[in-house]
Amino acid sequence: MLQKKYNSFLEAGTDEAGRGCLAGPVTAAAVILPKDFENDILTDSKLLTELKRDLLKPIIEKEAVSFAVSHIQPIEIDTINILNASILAMHHALDNLTKVPEFIIVDGNRFKTFKAIPHKCIVKGDSKYLSIAAASILAKTYRDGLMAKLHQEYPMYNWIRNKGYPTKEHREAIKKYGLSPHHRKSFKQLPDQLALDI
Repeated sequence: MLQKKYNSFLEAGTDEAGRGCLAGPVTAAAVILPKDFENDILTDSKLLTELKRDLLKPIIEKEAVSFAVSHIQPIEIDTINILNASILAMHHALDNLTKVPEFIIVDGNRFKTFKAIPHKCIVKGDSKYLSIAAASILAKTYRDGLMAKLHQEYPMYNWIRNKGYPTKEHREAIKKYGLSPHHRKSFKQLPDQLALDI
């Protein structure tokens, strides 16, 4: 079972989704959970089925002290790089919380200080702490929902299924149809980059 908190302060967990995708935004969420929050299912979003993620999303939203989600679009990812875009998305999510956290726990090993609030980077934090796991669920479900909407406009890439990740099917579609406005131009879209004029 995941740990409730890293320390005794008013604590926000934050995580991102979509960092390794070829298309679509990188999405981050920040979540402050109540001290008595418990859930036996909640864990790293990557370890859960889509059904369980969709079941957990409204529970987290209802029971959280505060939560927020932020998208950073491909044009900005291409400008500032994916690491900076991921951190910026987390900062935006934290900035949109209705309560200012006293401490921030971050999934992964890279972060930039936010508003002088102390923070701790935790590798695989989404499988260790409830608030980071909750943030991973919201980031993943909100991003998947956005990719499903973009799929309606660009069905040839099948984003409703691959969510913009570099699957063989996705890369074959890029080879056939070229890049959409939602593709990240700074990413290596095809193994043989010479085959695609970007």
